[in-house]
Amino acid sequence: MPIEPPGGVLWDLDGTLADSSEHHFQAWREALAVRGHEHTTEEFARSFGKRNDLILHDLLGSGLSAEEASRIAEDKERRFRRLVRERGLRPLPGVGEWLETLRAEGFRQALASSAPPPNIEVSLEALGLDRYLDAIVSADEVAHGKPDPAIFLEAARRLGVPPPRCIVVEDAPAGLEAARRAGMKSVGILSDHHPRLEADVVVASLLDLAPGTLEALARGE
Repeated sequence: MPIEPPGGVLWDLDGTLADSSEHHFQAWREALAVRGHEHTTEEFARSFGKRNDLILHDLLGSGLSAEEASRIAEDKERRFRRLVRERGLRPLPGVGEWLETLRAEGFRQALASSAPPPNIEVSLEALGLDRYLDAIVSADEVAHGKPDPAIFLEAARRLGVPPPRCIVVEDAPAGLEAARRAGMKSVGILSDHHPRLEADVVVASLLDLAPGTLEALARGE
């Protein structure tokens, strides 16, 4: 019989594995300026962890057509990918160490991101972290984005780990709410955009996450 993993860890991408916020902010500002909207830091912070269609309807109103929202979103994502290729991405502090440790301990790990698949591909290529991941799920592959739990439930299914033994690592309220709805434990990573978060464990950085924390959460402690 195959050995059962000690648990599953479901990673968000932007703001959790990598600090890509400046690239995203710049891309949104450029794409929205073409449409006459000046994107603010407050609007940007409010959008963290959400799908583009929800972000755009919040910014530009419910009268925005699905076709126009799709065009704006694709323009923004093309700009983001250009910035990643030009400027690169670096893992946030502690990311590499935790990914390596969890793999050595037998945890199964997945990426569960609201980013579209081409963004995930270019980001993982820049980060060089895809070798640690047993599954990758984007919001495009599920019916509803965060805070709906669908993306985390699908990631858990692909890992073959029951939701109660999965831990979500997130930096945004929408993602942490999705984890709660999925019946999973969570670790919240604080940032300038979200200096307060509600999660089972909250840290300023993965460097501050104590050894054994994820194992304890997977056991329901």
